[in-house]
Parts: sequence; structure tokens; C-alpha cells
Amino acid sequence: MNDSLRILVVDDEAVMREVLEMRLGEMGFEVHLASSGEEARELTERVRPDLVISDVMMPGMTGLELLEILKTGEPHRPVVLITAHGTVDSAVEALKRGALDFLTKPLDYDKLEAVLETARTDISQRKVRRRLESVLDNGAGLGLLVGRSKPMRNVYKMLRMLGASEASAIITGESGTGKELAAQTMHALSDRADQPFVAVNTAAIPETLTESELFGHEKGAFTGALRSRAGYFEQADGGTLFLDEISEMPMAVQTKLLRVLEDGKVRRIGSPRDVEVDVRVVAATNRRPDEAVQQEKLREDVFYRLSVFTIEMPPLRERVEDLPLLTQHFVRQFNSKHRVEVEGISDDALAAMASYRWPGNVRELRNVIERAVILARRGWIEKVHLPPFIRDRKDEATGEVVLPAGSTVADAEKMLILETLKQMDNNKSRAARALGIDVKTIRYKLRAYAEK
Repeated sequence: MNDSLRILVVDDEAVMREVLEMRLGEMGFEVHLASSGEEARELTERVRPDLVISDVMMPGMTGLELLEILKTGEPHRPVVLITAHGTVDSAVEALKRGALDFLTKPLDYDKLEAVLETARTDISQRKVRRRLESVLDNGAGLGLLVGRSKPMRNVYKMLRMLGASEASAIITGESGTGKELAAQTMHALSDRADQPFVAVNTAAIPETLTESELFGHEKGAFTGALRSRAGYFEQADGGTLFLDEISEMPMAVQTKLLRVLEDGKVRRIGSPRDVEVDVRVVAATNRRPDEAVQQEKLREDVFYRLSVFTIEMPPLRERVEDLPLLTQHFVRQFNSKHRVEVEGISDDALAAMASYRWPGNVRELRNVIERAVILARRGWIEKVHLPPFIRDRKDEATGEVVLPAGSTVADAEKMLILETLKQMDNNKSRAARALGIDVKTIRYKLRAYAEK
């Protein structure tokens, strides 16, 4: 075993302690010894073992009594009980009280190793969970955004800078990357934090109602206008207006939007007068803004007026290192919502998720984890709890690359780099991480290949 876990062996027989110390040492464990339950209790406080192996029948405190004490202090610590006088009843009682397993002497060391291997996986996952929980408790990102990867740190840097200014901004990124959360975080960091944050998905508003929704209307201005209504600009007065999917806004309305952006005044439909508003506008689009302008989906003057700064939200596939933290964040969230007790995600399930491309990004991950939490209910999210399209897919990186006869090491290296780049959508940073090399090395190699 690779992990040097700390095991406390408790047995009143010196020979048994010595044999277990030798055997467990050969398996790669760090071993501590105690000759009684009382000594084990004191030693547990000092060395904090990951796992305890205890005899049942000992003078003074029995193994079952020690089990009760250990479970009170650390309910998840695995305890294996061993005895020379095993019965079905005693085994049932031990498992009922929380023992991981109940083994009889003389010990079957192959079985013991299998039990410890199972425990090792659980202990390792629990250690990771504790680290993630600590990060979540002490700051896992910025505002409502979760993640500590380099792409997200770059986003945080921009958000902090924009929070301290009044500049307009466009947030770009694929659907589900957290554009609205970024806008909310920017608002929370600004001097407008105690004023309204109004979010509007312009793509969800019927085209005929867009102008009325944004700028408001007076009673009787059109059929169905039974009362006067303030538009989103007036509702956001003093605060921030977030216009999501700005490139889906009708071009005629964009013209009126530009006027509001330039002079800070809105006019309700059916009203003869303007109303001054103090609103910071933050827009978002899942299109590239320059392409939206070229496709005549976004007015060029609106684009330039809004894009004093542009923030690009990275897709989840380019920040896979944030996957464990995001997953634990959502596990917490849905444990509370659905009143269940899921601890986290298993290594196998996490590996399956890491190989998936997440076209729906963080929003898709959130839905997957909610489903998994409901199915698992307690313990760990396993692969079986994941949707089939994640659980059953084959890792694209396992495809074979066949080298022609007579290929050199340099040929093999070139093919490996180019194939990895292909699988990573030509993302040099991700390819470098997959290959375990520096991104500068990939750039140097590609230049060398191009010159040949």
C-alpha cells in the first residue's frame, strides 16, 4: 500500500502485538502499539491514528468498550475487532456498535489486508473531504464564485478591479459558466452593494415587450397596460442592472438602450418626460461580442459603450482542478436542501467526471450533483449515482496511437504531443498538464515542428 496510514494495534498479548507490527509494517503502514484499552485511549489522543485494530477480550477495558469510546470521539475512524473466541452473536454486536469488521484468530492476513485496503480508500477520501470543507469554510473563491484555479484567479482580479470602479463591462462565456454570479460579485464589491441588483435575461423577454420591460410604461400606453409600471432601469436605480444575453436584444431596442447609456435618462412608453437614473450596466453574452457585431446581433456602438472591460468566464473543462471543490460545495448545498447526509464524492466517480467535457459547465455540474446526492442519500457519491452519459463513457485519452515501423523517440514524442493537443482542443495549457510538462516546452516543440 502506498499511503502510510497510522494504525493503532491494541492487544494484551505481546506476541500478537509484535506479529501485527511486523505484518502491517510490511504492508506499508505506520504502526503504534498499546497493551490495554486504557493505554489505547491515551495514545489515540496523542498520535491520532487513522485506524484501530483491537482485541476484544482484554483485562480491564474490553475491545467493545474501547470501540464505544473511540466512536464517540471520532465516529468515522475505522475500528477492526479481533478475537480468539469469535461467535456470530459477538460479531453482530461489534458491527452494530460501529466496527468496520470482526476477525477471528489466527488471523487471515490476506483478508485483513483487503479490509484495510477498503478502509484506506475511505480514509483517503475523508481526508480530501476535510481539506475541501476547510477551504469552503475559509474562502473558496470570491463572492458567489467557487474555484481556486488560475483561470478563476484571473477572473477574481478583474472583478476586484471593476468593483472599485464605475466602468461598464461585458462578461462573456459559454452557457452555465457563472456570468450572472460574476456580475453579482462585482456588484457586491462596489459602492453600490447596498442598492438593488436587477438581473434581466433579455433572451427570455418576448420581442414586443422588451422595450416596456426595460424602460417601463404608463397606464393606457398600449392594450393591456392597465397600470403604470417602472421598467428594469428604474428598478435598478442606484444599483446595478445586469443584461444577460445582450446580443439577443432587438436592434431597435438596442438603439434606445444606447441613449440611456449615454445620458442616463429613460422614458416610459406613453410618457412625455424623461426620468434620470443612476445605474451601472453590466452585460453578458455567450457569443463572442466581436462576432455578434459582425453578425449584426449587437450594435457596434452599444458594444463599444459597454465593453470598457471584458471578462471571459472560463468553461469548466479548462478549470478541471476546481471540480473537487465545486462538487463538495454542491454536496453541502443539496445535503441541506434535501435533508440527506452525503459526505462527498468517491475517487472513481470524480475521475469519471474529470474525463467528461461539461458542455453545460458549472450549471450542468450542479444538476448532476443534485441528482447524485438524492440517489446516494448518505456516504459517498459513487459512479453508479452519476448519469449514464458520464458513468458509461470511455475516456477519449485511452485511444491508441500506432507508430510506424522505424519511428524514432523524437517521432514518438511529436506524435504524443500533437495527439494530446488534438484531444485537448488545441489548448496548450491543458495539454501541458496532461503530459506533465511545462507549456513553454510545448510552444518550443511546436515552433520546431513548424520549421521542419
